[in-house]
Amino acid sequence: MSQALTKGDLTRQALLNAAMELFGSKGYHATSVVEITMRAGVAQGTFYIYFAGKLEIYRALVDKLTREVRRAIRTKVANLEHRLDIEREGFKAYFAYAKQNRSLYRIIREAEFVDNELYQRHYRSIAEGYIAGLKKAMEAGQIRSIDPATVAYCLMGMGEFMGLRWILWEKKEVSDEDLSALMDFVFHGIAPIVGGQGTTASECARVSCGGGSICGENK
Repeated sequence: MSQALTKGDLTRQALLNAAMELFGSKGYHATSVVEITMRAGVAQGTFYIYFAGKLEIYRALVDKLTREVRRAIRTKVANLEHRLDIEREGFKAYFAYAKQNRSLYRIIREAEFVDNELYQRHYRSIAEGYIAGLKKAMEAGQIRSIDPATVAYCLMGMGEFMGLRWILWEKKEVSDEDLSALMDFVFHGIAPIVGGQGTTASECARVSCGGGSICGENK
């Protein structure tokens, strides 16, 4: 059972929430500590009880977002055993989180120029768990044996840019059709399918794709 949050916990969270809104809308450099405290509804002196300055709260926020993204995906795939199921549901969890936290993209991308070590840590942290899961699936014969780090970063990039296109630029959800196309690529790559064969019926049933090219329309 989780413990009830203290007043200090709530104040710190309010500051982080305010920082996320401002960093996400104005950017790191255009945001001041004064604005963060005003948005959070706390005295400026209170800010320094929790954070040494703007950079420290920015770092705390990026680390918080990293933990939340990992937790959202981990929770969604916790009861799944096959890697292809895990990939599909993991992408869906990421897209859902990004939709609820649109500031994620600007804050993480700006980190490259605010604190490059922090920026790299975000992606390396996500990749670490991804690589471990891929290794396990390769050992179980669920997916082909390819360098798991390369696969992890490729899959991460696919998910990030799908979300960037639809959620941030188009302000839409990633459609089932686009998700199916993404999973078709994960299953088959871009090489032509020999004999015009699509995903097998058992694969289609397992991932519950609901139709589309990955369900073997071209059989």
